[in-house]
Amino acid sequence: MDFLSLFFMDFVKQLQSPTLGFLIGGMVIAALGSQLQIPESIVKIIVFMLLTKIGLTGGIAIRNSNLTEMILPAAFSVAVGILIVFIARYTLAKLPKVKTVDAIATGGLFGAVSGSTMAASLTLLEEQKMSYEAWAAALYPFMDIPALVAAIVVANIYLNRKKRRTADEYLSKQESFSKQPVAAGDYPDRQDYPGNRQEYRKQKDSADNRVKIWPIVQESLQGPALSAMLLGIALGILTRPESVYESFYDPLFRGLLSVLMLVMGMEAWSRIGELRKVAQWYVVYSLVAPFVHGLIAFGLGLIAHYATGFSLGGVVILAVIAASSSDISGPPTLRAGIPSANPSAYIGASTAIGTPVAIGLCIPFFLGLAQAIGGG
Repeated sequence: MDFLSLFFMDFVKQLQSPTLGFLIGGMVIAALGSQLQIPESIVKIIVFMLLTKIGLTGGIAIRNSNLTEMILPAAFSVAVGILIVFIARYTLAKLPKVKTVDAIATGGLFGAVSGSTMAASLTLLEEQKMSYEAWAAALYPFMDIPALVAAIVVANIYLNRKKRRTADEYLSKQESFSKQPVAAGDYPDRQDYPGNRQEYRKQKDSADNRVKIWPIVQESLQGPALSAMLLGIALGILTRPESVYESFYDPLFRGLLSVLMLVMGMEAWSRIGELRKVAQWYVVYSLVAPFVHGLIAFGLGLIAHYATGFSLGGVVILAVIAASSSDISGPPTLRAGIPSANPSAYIGASTAIGTPVAIGLCIPFFLGLAQAIGGG
């Protein structure tokens, strides 16, 4: 009963918080047909400032802390990001009318991290006066990059195997005819012409090429979200940005976050229509996956808590970033890395359902769970 009461109290508080309030508000005005638009350039500036602030917080904390404390949480972050991709590969991809490559891309997006969801969790932890390591925000790239890389690698391996299998089947089929004389009516289907065998051999050869990992990592690092985050971390470690942090970035943080939530709410509503074009299993996955992913990370976080003293607030952050799905860096990275995947499936599942579930339900759920375990 203590856990349930804590959860419902936190859930009600989250409904009343500006973070979720602006998100729901954005969905409502979009549903009512409002013509309100926030220019894309302004949204990019807001995202840059939010993630730079989070990066600065983490960088300053890393500079003033023992780096060995980060090793286990960082390792768990990497493991969770990769694991989420394989969970989607062997669960979502097996469901009716779900294309494997779309399922893998969805897993990559859910394995990657939402900066806005993480920012919302940090805000609520501060409101609840629950302590956490300031460097916990720096776990973001340790989960985000491995998830995106894993998704792109797994998808390309799958596509290459599929291409190679198709080429092998065709060449095997034609091999029995290769020594027979060719007559005009022997190949009514154009794709069966012997002249096309060379094309299939080229496809097979291209499928044998290995997926290159570094370009994927490089593209992720150069994305706007991670660039801002890593810039903030680097400045926090290598310089003394406390004065500009305290006078500019910190005071503006919550206001800018509320504007971003409004934008995300409007976009979430627009993406709901796109989900109708793909299998309804994406809706089920988007409702269940954030809790499953978060619980896995929460369990690993508890191991770090008992083994190294990792705070319960840090455990909550680890669980929330696992429950979140990337809304900034992930989509463009996956569009480039898995161009054959359907964005309506993985972006629609993430933005329309995954993000509201992570912010509105998962944050209070894991916060309440941590408070129940901590006895407060």
